[in-house]
Amino acid sequence: MAFAVARARDEAHLYLDLHPCSCGSTDTTWESGLVSVEGELVNLYSGTCRECAAPREYVFGLPERPVMPTGYPTFGGPEPSELLDAGEWMWVADLSAGNVPVDDPAEAERTLRVAAAAVAEVVKFVPAGADEVPDDGFWSERGLRVRAAEPGRFRLDRLLVVRDTYQDLVSRHA
Repeated sequence: MAFAVARARDEAHLYLDLHPCSCGSTDTTWESGLVSVEGELVNLYSGTCRECAAPREYVFGLPERPVMPTGYPTFGGPEPSELLDAGEWMWVADLSAGNVPVDDPAEAERTLRVAAAAVAEVVKFVPAGADEVPDDGFWSERGLRVRAAEPGRFRLDRLLVVRDTYQDLVSRHA
């Protein structure tokens, strides 16, 4: 049985934050560890929802090669995500960039780093030689909505400008 791969801890935690409990709460303290499921080594995240006490559990496949953190955040290696589609990554970038605090420089830098890294994740969905994210880069309801609202945002040239702008803003806060 194949499980969607969580390329790095930051990606797994972002996925968990974007998938609340059935009660709507994301307030869960997660524990993780390697387990074998049907003979496959996987990373199991489990916890209890603090709002309704429901048990929660997610199983992620392991990447072929471990991704070593290279700063904050480290969402994954050079391959596109299997957990979040291109539209969801853009949604994360928009949410982060729209919530940069003006009175806390350290948190502003951290928030802008997430926005820049999320756009960099969208870029990974653009195949070599292509100029935009293809249709198969969108599979979630949220991701499809984001793309439908403004499909031109997923052109490579625009993505690179946005990513570079966020990275420039990070360097101004550093």
